[in-house]
Amino acid sequence: MARPPDNLVKPRDGKDTVPPGIQVSFEFFPPKTEKMQEQLWASIERLAPLKPAFVSVTYGAGGSTRERTHETVTRIQKEKGLLAAAHLTCVGATRAEIDAVAKQYWDSGIRHIVALRGDPPEGQSKYAPHPGGYAYAADLVEGLKRVADFEISVAAYPEVHPEAKSATDDLENLKRKVGAGASRAITQSFFDPGVFLRFRDQAAGLQVPLIPGIIVATNTGTLNSCIKMGTKVPQYMFELFAGLENDVETRKLVAATAVAEQVRTLVREGVTDFHFYTLNRADLTYAICHLLGIKLKT
Repeated sequence: MARPPDNLVKPRDGKDTVPPGIQVSFEFFPPKTEKMQEQLWASIERLAPLKPAFVSVTYGAGGSTRERTHETVTRIQKEKGLLAAAHLTCVGATRAEIDAVAKQYWDSGIRHIVALRGDPPEGQSKYAPHPGGYAYAADLVEGLKRVADFEISVAAYPEVHPEAKSATDDLENLKRKVGAGASRAITQSFFDPGVFLRFRDQAAGLQVPLIPGIIVATNTGTLNSCIKMGTKVPQYMFELFAGLENDVETRKLVAATAVAEQVRTLVREGVTDFHFYTLNRADLTYAICHLLGIKLKT
């Protein structure tokens, strides 16, 4: 039977403690239905007292959630007093249209943008720059900086972007985004801590924070979705959920345990910032933050 890497399951000696200075941020997506809206705001209510460094709200392919993203991100910042970041992509709009969206965010008090190339619109299998639009994320970052002095986060790919020519080319693209004005890079999800640590070494000298993106996968469906996005999922992750198809609570316990070991391994290697892809669910993210020493703050 396959087993997890040693660095993931190595027992703690009981002497080391979580160091101070750990920071977290959370990603949400705009809700499509009233029920999903209730779940989103319940999650925000649960996680807001942890005082995240920021929270971000995703942006649908081709700007399909533009209004819902704007409504969600501005409401989070206004009602919860959290620093909120809006995702923005190159897909489906001209430069002028994207600049107008960015200016609207700035005028609404949003000072942080997560700038992404974006996925192809539905029905298209391959990305193609919009005529008159920003071609790639580095171009978008540069354009946003012309609109206003945004704080800008960009994506990084510790296991290489699926469309990149090579790992070297992918890293050079990340450097272009930073050179254009990005404030930090947040990685796609991964499951082996060694993947992030090797990437951190390769990206040494980046001069902006490199933050691991963490997802709590509670079923094989989420694991398969990660694979489609280019994440390598070890076979043992699938084996963790074997026989638990109808046992939701045990799957949650298993998932939380696996991710808790993942993040604590990274903490021991000097990582201090974590970005959680919450999938609009708070319970497991909250538990893992507690294990990191991040508790309710007043």
